[in-house]
Amino acid sequence: MNLETEYLGLKLANPIMPGASPLVDSLPTVRALEDAGAPAIVMHSLFEEQIVRDQWSTHHHQAVAEGITPEASTFFPEQEDFQLGPEEYLLTLQKLKTAVDIPVIASLNGHTLGGWVDYARQIEQAGADALELNTYHVATDPNESGADVEARTLEILRSVREAVRIPLAVKLSPYFSSLPHFAREIQSLGAEGIILFNRFFQPDIDIEQLEMKQKLQLSNSTELRLRLRWLAILRPQLSCSLACSGGVHRATDVVKAIMAGADVTQSVAVLLYEGHERLRSMIRELRHWLEEHEYESLQQARGSMSLRHCPDPAAYVRANYLQTLQLWKV
Repeated sequence: MNLETEYLGLKLANPIMPGASPLVDSLPTVRALEDAGAPAIVMHSLFEEQIVRDQWSTHHHQAVAEGITPEASTFFPEQEDFQLGPEEYLLTLQKLKTAVDIPVIASLNGHTLGGWVDYARQIEQAGADALELNTYHVATDPNESGADVEARTLEILRSVREAVRIPLAVKLSPYFSSLPHFAREIQSLGAEGIILFNRFFQPDIDIEQLEMKQKLQLSNSTELRLRLRWLAILRPQLSCSLACSGGVHRATDVVKAIMAGADVTQSVAVLLYEGHERLRSMIRELRHWLEEHEYESLQQARGSMSLRHCPDPAAYVRANYLQTLQLWKV
């Protein structure tokens, strides 16, 4: 069974990628994932806040020394002296490229230009095979329009695209008012891929202590449905790569995502729960399912249930809304 796929111009042995997570912080774990069949590795995100902190630290140390003596410039710490998030990130990337033979995809997370362009260049120079732009912005300002939010993301993409030659994928939230239009704009600016979707971690309230509680809730397979809808809608409209991220826990989840139109899937929660051997079994189960259902290759299944090819396209849009509500029986 041929499980090969192409993502961001990269030829991959199968479509089940470990997504961005702390798993990449351990070289033995990354090697184990590669041995288990990982076709590529996605690094955890380097956050804009880390970049800003890195830039502020340099400015602070220089400002303290300024004007002391003509020799004060010798007091300025060199950038490589700082073992902060950004520098460690680049070092980890270089180590991963040496440790494994599969593609290594880096990730930047933020919502303003910040230091993205500069660090995108450094990530490319460090050897990344591709770069995810993980846009994460919660709009709270009533003076900021939806068009403003989209324009910010497009400006980040435009600037990074001009700065680097490696493939770019934009990781989106599902909260845009016209996702097909926005996705087409992203593709037109040169992104090789779009990832559906990142997850906004939702705060809770401690009603006794009167404080916000931050709790990490990992995904489950029910989250896949939102991704399937938009993969199926976008696949006929876009030529760039599509990745499904969130809710991929089983081989059948992978099959659904591929049928909807994904080129690859990204799994994190199931690997954190069950370890790298779960990846091996998912690949084996995917191959078995396709063979059992008489598919000759993964390519044969891709997009077969997209909006264009689905026997009932109305299931993805408004026509089935009333019918679905009527299925509920008390």
